[in-house]
Amino acid sequence: MTVRRSAAALAATATVLCVAAAPAAVAAPSPSPSPSVALPSGLYGTKDPTYDGVWRQSLAFASQRAVGVSPADEAVDWLIGQQCDSGAFPAYRPDPTVRCDAKTMVDTNATAAAVQALHEVRGHEKLVQHGASWLKSVQNKDGGWGYTAGSPSDANSTSIVIGALARAGEKLDDVTNSEGRTPYDALLTFAIPCGGKDGGAFAYQPDKAGKLVANGDATAAAVLGSLGKGLVVGNNAAVKDPACTGGDDLKPEQAAQNGAYYLAGALKKTGHLDSPPMPGAEDSAPQPDFGNTADAVVALSAAGHKDKAAASVKWLEENSAGWAKENGPAAYAQLVMAAHATGTDVHDFGGADLVAQLNATGPAPSTDKKPTASATEEEKKDSGDGDGIGGVWWFVGIGLAVGAGAGFLISGRRKNQQL
Repeated sequence: MTVRRSAAALAATATVLCVAAAPAAVAAPSPSPSPSVALPSGLYGTKDPTYDGVWRQSLAFASQRAVGVSPADEAVDWLIGQQCDSGAFPAYRPDPTVRCDAKTMVDTNATAAAVQALHEVRGHEKLVQHGASWLKSVQNKDGGWGYTAGSPSDANSTSIVIGALARAGEKLDDVTNSEGRTPYDALLTFAIPCGGKDGGAFAYQPDKAGKLVANGDATAAAVLGSLGKGLVVGNNAAVKDPACTGGDDLKPEQAAQNGAYYLAGALKKTGHLDSPPMPGAEDSAPQPDFGNTADAVVALSAAGHKDKAAASVKWLEENSAGWAKENGPAAYAQLVMAAHATGTDVHDFGGADLVAQLNATGPAPSTDKKPTASATEEEKKDSGDGDGIGGVWWFVGIGLAVGAGAGFLISGRRKNQQL
């Protein structure tokens, strides 16, 4: 969910490009802050939050609420304090007492994730609506969104914004720009037609030649977006096998099923998706992408095909512990979402209590148990009960991962390379 991987990923890529003979990156974590840097007490995680503070906090809240855990008030207050007067959120604002200005790097992915998180913890609907209003105000002419306001639309950003607007109670067919285009109009432009080995997949964006190149991260995000769902989805009953449906008048629900068809095929051989090679390391062996695999599990369940994700859930149970420990709250959150979406025990995930591990990355949760936010009508109209928020969702995210290929963290799923 990986902007769901983003500026941090881009920063990591830049680092790789500047270092001669750099080894292939394998889910490198975001840099740890220096000992002199004191992180806010309400923030989840201990690593540098510059590129993913709001993102990881939002994913933590979303996944906690999905399993009945309420985050601590100080953690919620920290996230609220990150919102700018415009309604937008940056990736991280070290001093919330300093008002946002034109130099504050707000983005759609952090905003969309925070909108969903605040909706889930309840009692903050004015802030939710303020964030949703900003998102609508920066909708592109094609109906979609890019990572930053005004940047070209991409499948990941458009999808996580769709999830946020749906959770905020918006009817997506009514979210139109001055050209009369909806978010679905933009999202469907990234869908690869059926036929061929990549039929049914989504591209992040067209490449330089205008070609759509299949991207597993973008596909997982777009399945959720096409269904009008957010970062977290419920445990849906399995339906018939996914199929790829062609035609010139593709509907969002059909595009979602086409994406599920592609994901099921991509996971079938090994049970996991792979990270694309880093620049300069094209000849290296492919590395498993834990975050994107978890996102694909959520997407398949949302589309009614959790049976096709069973092997991937098992693979994550057996292999993801080290990755999650290294990468912290957003990683644990993605695993919680994958387990929740498939009815897998979140307290015994390959022998690990994912909820306890996630909770330990931030302030102790509140003892009171508030009801999980109910599904919106927008989410109920599609397959599944839509009892959660999106995504990956996003993203997040969105997608490169913080630190080169982790397959999650900041909303910036910036993986334009082929799966």
